[in-house]
Amino acid sequence: MRVYHIKIVLAVLLCCSLLLGGCSLLTQSGEQPVTINIWHVYGAQTDSPLNDFIQIFNETVGKEQRIQVEVSMVSNNKNIHRHILAAANKDPGVSPLPDIFVAYPKTVLALPDESILVDYRDYFTEEELSAFLPAFLQDGEVNGRLVCLPVAKSTELLYVNRTAFDRFSDATGVPLSQLSTWEGLYSAAREYAAWTDSQTPDQPSDGKSLFVHDFHFDYFQVGVQSLGQPFFDGEEIAFGPVFEKVWDPYAKACLSGGVWLRGGYATDPLRTEDAIVSVASSASVLYFSNEVIHPDNIAEQIELTVLPCPVFEDGEKMVMQRGAGMCTVKSTPKREKAAMTFLKWLTEAECNTRFAVSAGYMPVTQEAFDRYLPLEIENLAEPKYQELYRAFQETQRSYQFYSAPQLESYLETENAFEDQVRRCLRREREKYLASPDQTEEHLADIAKQSYGLFQELMRN
Repeated sequence: MRVYHIKIVLAVLLCCSLLLGGCSLLTQSGEQPVTINIWHVYGAQTDSPLNDFIQIFNETVGKEQRIQVEVSMVSNNKNIHRHILAAANKDPGVSPLPDIFVAYPKTVLALPDESILVDYRDYFTEEELSAFLPAFLQDGEVNGRLVCLPVAKSTELLYVNRTAFDRFSDATGVPLSQLSTWEGLYSAAREYAAWTDSQTPDQPSDGKSLFVHDFHFDYFQVGVQSLGQPFFDGEEIAFGPVFEKVWDPYAKACLSGGVWLRGGYATDPLRTEDAIVSVASSASVLYFSNEVIHPDNIAEQIELTVLPCPVFEDGEKMVMQRGAGMCTVKSTPKREKAAMTFLKWLTEAECNTRFAVSAGYMPVTQEAFDRYLPLEIENLAEPKYQELYRAFQETQRSYQFYSAPQLESYLETENAFEDQVRRCLRREREKYLASPDQTEEHLADIAKQSYGLFQELMRN
């Protein structure tokens, strides 16, 4: 999301260079600039918000302090993860490690020697670190060391095709506020499936899904934790009464057809109105369209509403935090200090707010949320981005951010869960539709049976 023209940002951030001048790296006249390189995930190689801000740094603070930051890779997290491990293992023909790279803790845990990374506590004072949101810093700790510095974060939010939902609400009386809880959302999903099915009486069981979730695994993980029980027992999922409580309304909505169970991203069924409500990453706002294409190829302009993630009625307000951090490779004192100068500049509250908003993320300090983000929201041209950042603000004020545990089997468990839960409930829905008994009691029985089946699938 490009919000500001590069020259406008440059004019504003020149002020930051003056403020940061007091903590400059001392260099002698005529000394060659220190050049550090970076691999990151923010945009494309030729169209990247972070590249724009790096250019600003190089022309201001970097020029003053004789530091130049060069971008040598812009890619996705998976690709950078692969390149980092190859470089760390000194695979033949692989580029050496950069000075700074963007990664999740899982990449750090996979390194042959994680001590090759600096601990940011050696370079940031306690006062400087206290400016960050504590949950964001905690997410960057690996084995007691702060090795992934947060520079921009995302979370999960609720996206609603308000145009289609209002039609449903007008016909059934289901209010938008009902989507604030999981119980209410799944109840609405069941009613929506029945309502859309009733519009075509000659075509039974063709109701549409209200809801699509990009991260079923996150729904269960955060849901169980928010209800006061651990989701994991060691490396395994702790199936128990709380998990079943989270399963029940979800499974009933899935079996009724109210939840989208196919693969792909949530933006796809919303684009065709095969679903009208989604929980997805806040960063995915870039891919949500303001237009829906109906089966007759008629396009309809819609209003997109963005709200905080639903919660359980008797649970904590908790939501998954997303977004990698920046790791710095140990090198020489001069290069490490140069990297810190750049990172401190990028995480300064005003600069960080502008960068985060330009990339569609959350800033990482409390001052950024309190002082600068409200101003940036007013300058956003598109309503959906204003909605996004207001939802960010409410989430930061009212929710606890949940960090996924650093388990060796986490990624494998996540992938298996996402695949099996969809397969299991698609199969059970087919059985439910084939049954002549579609009473509430039978639905409850099938939901309970599907829970037992899913446990078996995950344990095998």
